[in-house]
Amino acid sequence: MTTEQAFSKLARSPFRSRFHLSEQDKTYVKKVGLPTLRTHAEDFVKTRLAPPMPQNDGKQTPMRGHPVFVAQHACACCCRGCLSKWYNVPKGTPLSPTQQQKIVNLLMAWIEKEISNE
Repeated sequence: MTTEQAFSKLARSPFRSRFHLSEQDKTYVKKVGLPTLRTHAEDFVKTRLAPPMPQNDGKQTPMRGHPVFVAQHACACCCRGCLSKWYNVPKGTPLSPTQQQKIVNLLMAWIEKEISNE
């Protein structure tokens, strides 16, 4: 699934479409920059999603507090259940580096779209 296909599918979900970056989130993105934010996204995906059985799965991603968290919910990349439901990523197996990178790319594309819609 391409990023645009994912965005199109997510746009049909009332729950997913209600997520947007706050002004505080946008200010944070501008302050730290997209390369640093990508590093944060890579770390969150690696530690919170990539393990086969993430700790507190389904509750490991806060709804706010960091732009990447908001993006994870907006893109249905917040837990293994959502990854399975939306992207057919099987539960119980570790995410490959390629899968992790695809998730990070989707999150960053969503964030860039949000900050460009000002």
